[in-house]
Amino acid sequence: MAATLSLPIIDLSSPHRLSTADSIRQACVEYGFFYLVNHGVDTQCLRKVFNQSAHFFSLPLQQKMDLARKEYRGYTPLFAETLHPTSLSKGDPKESYYIGPVEDPSIAYLNQWPSEELLPNWKPTMESLFWKLLAAGKNLLSLIALSLNLDEDYFEKIGALNKPAAFLRLLHYPGELVSGEQICGASPHSDYGMITLLMTDGVPGLQICKDKFREPQVWEDVPHVEGALIVNIGDLMERWTNCLYRSTLHRVMSTGKQRYSVAFFFDPPSDCMVECFESCCSESSPPRFPPIRSGDYLNERFRLTYGSERELKCSIST
Repeated sequence: MAATLSLPIIDLSSPHRLSTADSIRQACVEYGFFYLVNHGVDTQCLRKVFNQSAHFFSLPLQQKMDLARKEYRGYTPLFAETLHPTSLSKGDPKESYYIGPVEDPSIAYLNQWPSEELLPNWKPTMESLFWKLLAAGKNLLSLIALSLNLDEDYFEKIGALNKPAAFLRLLHYPGELVSGEQICGASPHSDYGMITLLMTDGVPGLQICKDKFREPQVWEDVPHVEGALIVNIGDLMERWTNCLYRSTLHRVMSTGKQRYSVAFFFDPPSDCMVECFESCCSESSPPRFPPIRSGDYLNERFRLTYGSERELKCSIST
């Protein structure tokens, strides 16, 4: 039985930005996870999104497969992904739907949408959520910059917010249990990019392992907090901060109940160079990682997840 974790709660609307930044720093150093409240995504919007998500995943498989993932957008069926690259399982028992950037017409056309006849108002509902999360993510990143003793527009200055590779992912875990087995709906993994903003329907299952190098691993439950987003740090942010901020291992365990969640992966554009921030290294603590293009790092991680090379169709200038 996993212990229940009490994560810090960060108020995105607080006028006390420096003290909020200090709280973010403490959360990212200690946990790599925190709750975010007053983020601008209203309850009515979330309710609509989860209703529309449930409607889509309840469709017959063939109708969902008509929108099968292309260019990293669309539907992925059960067992299509293995988030733990050394896993011997046949894949994770979850299905998902990816929606890529909507703000840039040159790539927004790559998104796939169910027809209005099939699912009325599905597209505008998801686009509305995307815009709200994009705004919340940009605001949060300015606070993360302050938390690292950088200018609050630092991520803009280095090009991380210039047509970012932001992806919305709807997730459905059927939740079946097999007697005597522990089943991971999402196998243990860290997120690959900059930050992730997560919404859940309240069904438990999310667990984190604060020390990914400890054996045996210790897993703790992350409880649902009504109205809060769950934020976690990704691998690229860990590299930027020289491992000061944790890209924490996490998983979703099946509980016997269906579970719906929505993840917003806020990543830099593919041509953004990720190299240690000056505020996070010194003579006694030199950079642990060489500089790398965001797209090169992410593509290698996606290759391991899906078993073949996937190039993100985002803003790339080489």
